[in-house]
Amino acid sequence: MNLGTRKVVDRAFSGLGVTSIVLLAAALVVILAPMVLRGTGAFVFRGTVEFRRLEFEKFGRGNPDRLKAEQAAAIRARKTVYDMLKVFPREIEQREDAFRAEKRELRKKRRAARDADVAEQPERKAALDRREKEFDGRRERLDRQKADFEEVHKLVGELLGPPPGEELHAVWDKQYGQTRWDGVEKKVVLLTKIDQWVQPDDPQQPNYLVRTPRAKLYEGTALAGLFDYVEDHAEEMFLPKWTFYWRFLTDTSDSAHYFGGIWPEILGTIYLTLGSMVFAVPMGVIAAVYLVEYAKEGPTIRVLRTFTNTLAGVPSIVFGLFGAVFFIRTLHLSEGKSVLVGSLTLALLVLPMIIRAAEEAIRAVPRTYKEAALSVGAGKWRTVVTVILPAALPGILTGIVISMGRAAGETAPIIFTAAVSVGQPLNLGQVFNHPTPALPWNIYNLCTEHRAVDEIRHVQYGMVLTLVAIVLLLNLAAIVMRARISRKMRS
Repeated sequence: MNLGTRKVVDRAFSGLGVTSIVLLAAALVVILAPMVLRGTGAFVFRGTVEFRRLEFEKFGRGNPDRLKAEQAAAIRARKTVYDMLKVFPREIEQREDAFRAEKRELRKKRRAARDADVAEQPERKAALDRREKEFDGRRERLDRQKADFEEVHKLVGELLGPPPGEELHAVWDKQYGQTRWDGVEKKVVLLTKIDQWVQPDDPQQPNYLVRTPRAKLYEGTALAGLFDYVEDHAEEMFLPKWTFYWRFLTDTSDSAHYFGGIWPEILGTIYLTLGSMVFAVPMGVIAAVYLVEYAKEGPTIRVLRTFTNTLAGVPSIVFGLFGAVFFIRTLHLSEGKSVLVGSLTLALLVLPMIIRAAEEAIRAVPRTYKEAALSVGAGKWRTVVTVILPAALPGILTGIVISMGRAAGETAPIIFTAAVSVGQPLNLGQVFNHPTPALPWNIYNLCTEHRAVDEIRHVQYGMVLTLVAIVLLLNLAAIVMRARISRKMRS
């Protein structure tokens, strides 16, 4: 290859390398940016007076005098809505009575028309038909209003909470209205609009969604002005303020994550991650030392390495099933799910990765280090402990960091061995026989099985952001530790 061709090839490889790095950075931005932006909403948001009321009544936080004044102002703004809701059922009863009376009158007129002269019957029958048709239309409209009013009453309750003086529900999320302004905006849209799927005339065309103002259904009734009032006076009813809720990281959740924070999930993730490293790191490093320094190459060692490589590619759900059967049902390490069993299962999952990383790090140590130690009379074990392992430590740490990131983010292995959807923070003495919430499992659970998944999106993204931050912090700590060890070795 001549010099010109070599330069072209080198530039081409350099360009491909730079392009790959740029594409990777762009992919990270595309993936992480929405996660960070939406996850930040769990910590920084416009909290309503309901949020401040919840914080004071359940956790004793806030200024009681200021909160009392805000509640009084909010109740005054909401009184119109509560009054309309009280008046409308009475109006329905009155209209029902009027319809019953009108129905009796129509029946009398129908009988009278049958008894009238033959010449007059067609005209009177046609007039009665028109009146009955108009009556049926008004009756059908009333029935629609009665059926829809139940939905309106439910939505107003979810938006504002129960009216003052009403007996409170035992569940927290039934005692309060919307605690976040973004939740208020969503509920206002649901309250003021009706979504209907319409079938087009052409059967080949798909159905389409039509959103109509709900106020049209209640024109001419006492409830007609409620919907415009809610839209126009939402801020007066909720008094939103920008809030920095850092306790999202330290509070426990309540009412299935409607309120509170994610401290049990964070603590459970830390327990499982560090617990898996406690078991996996010693076993992985010892196995790597044996395979590199003590074992003689042969069929047995080749088979062991094949098994290790195979285990690294086994789906994580298989490890979860194995952990549940072996550690719980066979060894009886705990009566059921526990942090201990989950940590052991995750340790098995990351063990092949640690073994391979440690092997490569030990092999990368210059042979002269070993020869120098042996030449001054150090034994093999002493050489491994005092020379080879310290020199290989940066590479071993890299493998440990990658393994920690994987252990922290795994969901499938802990489903059957350690994770629960709801729980309290555990102390160290409880990890041997108690399950724990964990960020990976709870993220999946909230996204797929929660009864109000759309109302707690901020919690889901807040958990995702926290999990990513934990993994990044673990990586950063390991990078700093590796850099310090490398400097010490050079000095």
